[in-house]
Amino acid sequence: MVLKRKKEIQTNNHGRKLVTNANPKSPISEQFRTLRTNIEYSAIDQPYRSIMVTSTGPGEGKSTTVANLAVVYAQQGKKVLLVDADLRKPTLHYTLQLLNNSGLTSVLTKQVRLLDAVQQTRIENLDGLTSGPIPPNPAELLGSKGMDDTLEEIYKLYDMVLFDTPPVMAVTDPQILSNKCHGTILVTSSGHTDIEGAKKAKELLTSAKAKLLGVVLNNKDSKDTNFYYYYGN
Repeated sequence: MVLKRKKEIQTNNHGRKLVTNANPKSPISEQFRTLRTNIEYSAIDQPYRSIMVTSTGPGEGKSTTVANLAVVYAQQGKKVLLVDADLRKPTLHYTLQLLNNSGLTSVLTKQVRLLDAVQQTRIENLDGLTSGPIPPNPAELLGSKGMDDTLEEIYKLYDMVLFDTPPVMAVTDPQILSNKCHGTILVTSSGHTDIEGAKKAKELLTSAKAKLLGVVLNNKDSKDTNFYYYYGN
């Protein structure tokens, strides 16, 4: 499969530094590889091919987490697609320095073919599908048959697809999409995430029949532990 490399945009003010790409030997990058390994070991019968990453609330690091996780999968040699399914406040195009003229919403509304919406990134084996224009009905689009059809098409082209979604406590979008993915990861932030809120988020995902693989504890003070990121069941 050959994809056109579309013109990239400069994101000096908004771009996120992907530490797993910029500094793959750092302790933080090693923790993302540990996260990847734990996900692989949790797959008993067959490997997970679609993983959704969400958080309890905003500002807990879900978008940075899913982007770095996508990078370590790509570094493993897998063909990876990172999808911005946050159709309300998308950020993937900033992170990967891509255009957002068309994207997931364009594909789901059949305005653009998937292959025409996907963009190559500067990272080997990693492609991105931005959100596209913000729609008036995000939840309905994510729950549509078009989303099921798009997933099936993605599975034919990629080894792994990762979705960045809105916070689960804010809207119903993550609950809807979690039911379509093989696994879900909940990101929390040390000193920021409310414990009761995290419990409620877990309940919402469980009620949606999501397969919750585990929780990432983000922003842990390195003075207290040797690990910057922690992954556990």
